[in-house]
Amino acid sequence: MAVLLQSLRLIDSQKIHPPKNFIFSGSEIIEDKGDPGLKIKETIDCSTFFASKGWTDLRCLSGEPGEEYRESLDSLGELLAASGFTKAVLLPNTRPAIQTKNEIQYVMSKAKNWLTDLCIMAAATKDCKGEDFTDILDLHNEGAFVFGDGTHPISNPDRLLKVLQYLQKFDGLLFDQTYDPYLALFGQMHEGITSTRLGMKGIPNLSEEVAVHRNLEILRYSAGNLHIQTISTKGAVDKIRQAKKEGLKVTADVSLYQLLFSDEDMAGFDTNLKVMPPFRGKEDREALIEGLKDGTIDAIVSNHQPQDIDSKFMEFDLAAFGMIGLQTFLPGMAKLVDELTWPLLISKITAGPAKVLGFDISKMESLTIFDPDENWVFDQKSNKSLSANMPWFNTTLKGKVKYVINKGRFAKI
Repeated sequence: MAVLLQSLRLIDSQKIHPPKNFIFSGSEIIEDKGDPGLKIKETIDCSTFFASKGWTDLRCLSGEPGEEYRESLDSLGELLAASGFTKAVLLPNTRPAIQTKNEIQYVMSKAKNWLTDLCIMAAATKDCKGEDFTDILDLHNEGAFVFGDGTHPISNPDRLLKVLQYLQKFDGLLFDQTYDPYLALFGQMHEGITSTRLGMKGIPNLSEEVAVHRNLEILRYSAGNLHIQTISTKGAVDKIRQAKKEGLKVTADVSLYQLLFSDEDMAGFDTNLKVMPPFRGKEDREALIEGLKDGTIDAIVSNHQPQDIDSKFMEFDLAAFGMIGLQTFLPGMAKLVDELTWPLLISKITAGPAKVLGFDISKMESLTIFDPDENWVFDQKSNKSLSANMPWFNTTLKGKVKYVINKGRFAKI
């Protein structure tokens, strides 16, 4: 079926292009050249829409296997497509962890019919505990090339060193959410004036910056490819910027919500705002914005971490960390357009993640089409996740994904 997309404005890393007509036919997305022999089955007015190459999320979590009530693989697949993502990296933090060929085969069999291409982050250590290694080469033979312990940092420097060395056998990637768990022990939010005023144990910037410095020094010694996830502090940005200048093979990402909230938003004790790393102060946010602009930070991630209501509806100290963030990703970007512009934001979910993963996206094989100005209500009826741990729940948001093209399929959202 040939679909004519009229007056569609494409966005790439450089600019928003003038409106043009495009045709989706078979598995191709091509510019309309007025071919009289091509039969158009459907025409869509895209004059109010933007589009870009399909989006990539480098960090999302499912509850399945083990905790399907938080997020099943079926619900995650539907959610990713509805949120505009044509590629996604799945964290290994399930029960059991994704750490053997059986788990990889199970997840990939469930995801084979997804509109979204799934890349599994296989656990680097057993049960993501940072102690015994998984069978890294065996997992690679099953198709895994991204490894890490997901929501847990690899805080043992010997384990980090050896994983980086193992992965060089097949040019694999190590993803790490880098912080020192002992310096963050019992912490509930960012350590600062607000945490003192609220009487909560803080997580200092030091916990992240010490670990980032250590990991970069290990990378300098061992070589390999290291991707540092969800950075949140000015010091971390500065250290990664310097490491890149020195030629180390390091990349980094930041959670979208880290750019939207600060520690001052915690004053209401809303457990939906309890995340790791925590929301930092104004100076850190400004450094993250600058890091995105100068290329120090390669990608923006959803860090989608579903939690059931029993994990969040309790005292703040006892509540679980994490926030869902896929369906609200576009509205979140819309709030940042004045500071970061659409071309820069889109580059951080297309070209940036492609660079991290080593993918070639020069061809237009996928497309995400969205209306940046459409208002919609994010509530129980519209929510496609099985969880609702998000502070924007039951509010009106701006920005809606309309169509997604991937794997030769055209999906109306």
